[in-house]
Amino acid sequence: MPKSVKIKEYNIYASDINSLTVEKDKKTIVNTINAHSYIVAKNDSKFKKALVSSDILLPDGEGVVLMAKKLKGEKIKKIAGADIHDYLLDLSEKRGLKCFYLGASQETLDIIKNKQTQKYKNVTFGFYSPPFKPVFSNEDNVQMVSKINAFKPDVLFVGMTAPKQEKWVFDNKENIDANIICSIGAVFDFIAETKKRAPQWVINLKMEWLYRSFTAWRLTKRYLYSTPLFLIELYSLKYFSNSK
Repeated sequence: MPKSVKIKEYNIYASDINSLTVEKDKKTIVNTINAHSYIVAKNDSKFKKALVSSDILLPDGEGVVLMAKKLKGEKIKKIAGADIHDYLLDLSEKRGLKCFYLGASQETLDIIKNKQTQKYKNVTFGFYSPPFKPVFSNEDNVQMVSKINAFKPDVLFVGMTAPKQEKWVFDNKENIDANIICSIGAVFDFIAETKKRAPQWVINLKMEWLYRSFTAWRLTKRYLYSTPLFLIELYSLKYFSNSK
């Protein structure tokens, strides 16, 4: 049984990534949590439910790693969406599994298809680009689920940015025929190289968040907003836990 750390309502994954596997007769919802999503979820009840109900909630951020250390004395390792994506693909290659990508534009998916089919010869891939809109209609949802279920993937990667992707999975998971359902956001762009992930040396320095903040003003604003609020939350929780 993989180890987890309980922080407030969240059971955060605290095991090695290699403990994850694909079980044929079990549906596993994998989400990630970082400082920004933690703060957003405080005011978005459905997003919070989606994160809390995850079967596996990965610590995708140094803030969450710090929170586990400060509040629980637990030393856990950051596991980003890109890390779980690469791990599941390597596992799928070894076992000859089927992987489906839901999200992004058709152009981006075509690039991903070309790259992944060349790299992973033993994996069967499926793809679907949903309509680009803030809220999907019932017809959209039926079409998306139908495309997934016709393919019957062992692993479903959902890339529609947070919190949209997590809430979509939360609303539709009972109807989805897949073993692992994994929301990985910007990873689709990393694969297609329309966006660059931080170099490994930056990741090793635990500064991937800073690198990403320089890549888009949207992310800069996100970090400027959520980071101070997260630190206030962290040290408030630590203070009150120590004062009891």
